[in-house]
Amino acid sequence: MKTIATLLFLSLFIVCCKNSKTIVHKTSADSETAQDTVRIANDSLEYEILIIEPGFNTWLATTAKPEGYYSQQFLENRNIQYVTEWNQRVLQPQRYNSNLYELQIDYQPNIDYGYEVNYKLYNYFIYFQLTYNQRLGPFVPRI
Repeated sequence: MKTIATLLFLSLFIVCCKNSKTIVHKTSADSETAQDTVRIANDSLEYEILIIEPGFNTWLATTAKPEGYYSQQFLENRNIQYVTEWNQRVLQPQRYNSNLYELQIDYQPNIDYGYEVNYKLYNYFIYFQLTYNQRLGPFVPRI
C-alpha cells in the first residue's frame, strides 16, 4: 500500500529533543499491516530518530544482524552514503516516487549520534531497500 509508504519517511528523521533513552512501540489494530513506531532518544546527545513503518520493528528483531555486529564507524559511513542518496531523491520528485522519498533527513557526519541511533537508521535503510526494491547506493542491500 503506497499510502503507508508515504508515512514511512514522514516519521524518519533526526531532530533535537530532551528525552531520556527510551523505545516506544505502538501497534495499530485497525490496519491490515500493523504499523510499528520505533523511537530512540538520547538525552546526552539531544537527538532522536523516529521510524514508522509497517513491519520494521518485527524485521529488526527477527532478521537484522544483532546490535554489536557492525562497528559504529561502519554504520556511520553507510548512513552518510544512504542519507545523501535519500536526500537527492527527495529533491527529484519527478524522477523518484515522492510517496517513498517525502522528507529530507538531517544527518550530519560531524555529530556523534551514538551506536543505537546509527544502528536503527542503517537497518531501516536496509529494510527500506529490500521491501521497496530500491537501491540507495553502490552496495547491494543484504542482511
